[in-house]
Amino acid sequence: MSIDILKRLFEQYFHAPPERVLPLQGQLGGSGRVIVRLSAGEQDKARLESGGQSDFQSSQSAIGILYDVREENVAFLEFSRHFRRHGLPVPEIYADDLGHGAYIEQDLGDTTLFEFLVANRAGENIAPAVVDAYLKVVKMLPRFQIEAGRDLNYKVCYPRGSFDRQSIAWDLNYFKYYFLRLAGIAFSEQALENDFSRLTKFLLTAPRDYFLYRDYQSRNVMLNNGEPFFLDYQGGRKGALHYDIASLLYDAKADLPPELRQKLLDHYTEALRGMIGMEHDAFMHHFYAFVYVRIMQALGAYGFRGFYERKPHFLQSVPYAVKNLRWLLANATLPIALPALTSAFQGIVDSKKLLSVVAEGDRRSKPREMPPAPATDKLVARIFSFSFHRGGPPKDETGHGGGFVFDARSLPNPGREERFKMLTGKDAAVIDYLRQHKSVDEYLRNAEALVDASISNYQSRGFKSLTASFGCTGGQHRSVYLAEQMAKHLRTKEGVEVVLRHIELEKMELEKTGR
Repeated sequence: MSIDILKRLFEQYFHAPPERVLPLQGQLGGSGRVIVRLSAGEQDKARLESGGQSDFQSSQSAIGILYDVREENVAFLEFSRHFRRHGLPVPEIYADDLGHGAYIEQDLGDTTLFEFLVANRAGENIAPAVVDAYLKVVKMLPRFQIEAGRDLNYKVCYPRGSFDRQSIAWDLNYFKYYFLRLAGIAFSEQALENDFSRLTKFLLTAPRDYFLYRDYQSRNVMLNNGEPFFLDYQGGRKGALHYDIASLLYDAKADLPPELRQKLLDHYTEALRGMIGMEHDAFMHHFYAFVYVRIMQALGAYGFRGFYERKPHFLQSVPYAVKNLRWLLANATLPIALPALTSAFQGIVDSKKLLSVVAEGDRRSKPREMPPAPATDKLVARIFSFSFHRGGPPKDETGHGGGFVFDARSLPNPGREERFKMLTGKDAAVIDYLRQHKSVDEYLRNAEALVDASISNYQSRGFKSLTASFGCTGGQHRSVYLAEQMAKHLRTKEGVEVVLRHIELEKMELEKTGR
């Protein structure tokens, strides 16, 4: 993708070419977007060269975005225009070229709420101006969730239309595989899955006919002339009210003091009572369960970026998340019993080894190897789905080096049909489509025969690990279906423990958080 596309869009809107293009890579987080500031005129040049002013908005300055996930771009553009029709403070979209994954939007300056907080606090003492900004942000949230959520087009949501059982499972599995496993925290697989099932069932009892912003946190709020403007809602979907306020109040590195969190929470629930008549106690029945889910999602993201992708700066947030867990274990009571999950949280809080690895990751370009997962007498079959187009087969992290990579690109592709664009190989419609094709069934049977033969041989020789990875073009439909079916097949075998991960689906979901 070329910056020239953004320059063309700029000239199309402002009727003058940009004289300056400044990369803003610091805003990327973990999303993979290319973000630049384009400007024209001597005043803009002087502003940029002097370091910029957060309260200055040029009439000839714009933020340009390049990103190759069309569905996510569509969601952001449509949501932005919808929110502006409701009078919500989000950037104006100046021009777009979806065919090239490009658009330009209003320049809202350089200061996020997080940066404003860091610059105006001394430990637990936070300046009144920051508290006032947070109160404005909290007051604005129900307008996104309730007012604008009523007539939003949820058909463009990506990758899911609601924070449903599948979305929750993605968050919980991030936590289990990318944090607990890689951080060496001991847990019982089945007991933890039982708790995940109970927690998911409880979360889904909360009223969830609202807009869930998904990443309502301090780095996604820009302050312009002292007023908040909101970004990064492209992962939004229908869901419960609790998740977004939990995201803001328990944002790890923001490290808000408990007293301020309570003040902001009371402010939020009072706004809800005025808008929809929801009482504080009714809201609180589900609140801390959503706080835990949000923290688990964040820890999974930190583990994926920090431990798995070897980007240690993502580990800097881990101690703050651990601090939040410690407070929750001491102060928050859930209406349901989750003994295995609580034990895992306690293991995180008590793990000196984890915090030492995180500290070492801050000092070194690469963190040291994490302790292996707890030993098992079973052969561990690691089953993956992935995209050949976006990264290729996952690396072998076991040191074994064996296994299979299956290329499913020769099979019928549901992704070519519009009705399947927003679905995955886990959805019933895609499963039914693939099962109708004899070639898919034959492919799966042949793959199962090859893997079965290797498992029998490995078990007889005392080997403990085997990998089978299924790839297709996008990593969303065929490969996911085949990996699911292989995992289901192998779970019936004696002495085999199955670990299943969908690499591209995980990345898609992770990118919604901007982590």
